[in-house]
Amino acid sequence: MRNRMLRSVLVAAFSAVMAVGILVGLSESSGDVQADSAWPARVTSEMQPADSAWPAPQPIVPSFDGAGS
Repeated sequence: MRNRMLRSVLVAAFSAVMAVGILVGLSESSGDVQADSAWPARVTSEMQPADSAWPAPQPIVPSFDGAGS
């Protein structure tokens, strides 16, 4: 009997919290202003370098100085 009463109280509290949250959420959403998501136009007269260029690989030249294994 005690568990049933505790469960009922918890369900009632959860329902009340959910109802208040929904009402607060609905009241706040009516005052939102839609943001401007347009990018500004950018005019450049000079040519921009490519940003994905890799440097040329350097050849690996073995050294014969006698050091090593």
